[in-house]
Amino acid sequence: MTHQIQIEIERKYDVDAEIKAPSLIGVGAVATESAPEVIELTAVYFDTPALDLARHSTALRRREGGADAGWHIKLAAEEGRTELLWPLTDSEVVPDAVIEPLADLVAGARLEPLARVTNTRTTTILLDAAGFAVAELCDDQVRSEDLRSGGVRAWREWEVELLGGAPDTPAEREALLDEIEQRLIETSARPSTSSSKLARALGLDDLA
Repeated sequence: MTHQIQIEIERKYDVDAEIKAPSLIGVGAVATESAPEVIELTAVYFDTPALDLARHSTALRRREGGADAGWHIKLAAEEGRTELLWPLTDSEVVPDAVIEPLADLVAGARLEPLARVTNTRTTTILLDAAGFAVAELCDDQVRSEDLRSGGVRAWREWEVELLGGAPDTPAEREALLDEIEQRLIETSARPSTSSSKLARALGLDDLA
């Protein structure tokens, strides 16, 4: 069972229900925007009972929907996060191939489903003058269930993730994200107070 590796560089923002996403044309190299695309995503997040993965800035999920449906591990990296991706399986039992990179962190503890997160995502691709995709703005309407307590939450957030046409250097990428952030804050968006969708689903904002 082979996997892919990619780097994810993104920022998240809390957004009130009534706020309209702004145009980002003119920010940095952004020259045009795609038509918004709406997809439905469902993800189950796994961890040990002691939350060993989250406490080591690591996340494990099984996602259905979208172009990257499958098993995902997200690891802390020097810039952004490193994401490992495996194909989707029919079962919600974590495959051995997915457990293997986590062996040192879980130390034999069982991995169990902690939260189910469903997300209606509206994605707009930001392109430069040559038509290269620089970043994407995702407007997420999120609903979560804590599978241990039964607690249910709902919120809205924006994610800005850099794509292949983003600048080449870390400093330039940081500058682009700063410019986009300024535009979003002008519409009353706020840097997210929660570290991840799992943390918010569990009501534990001190998680990774």
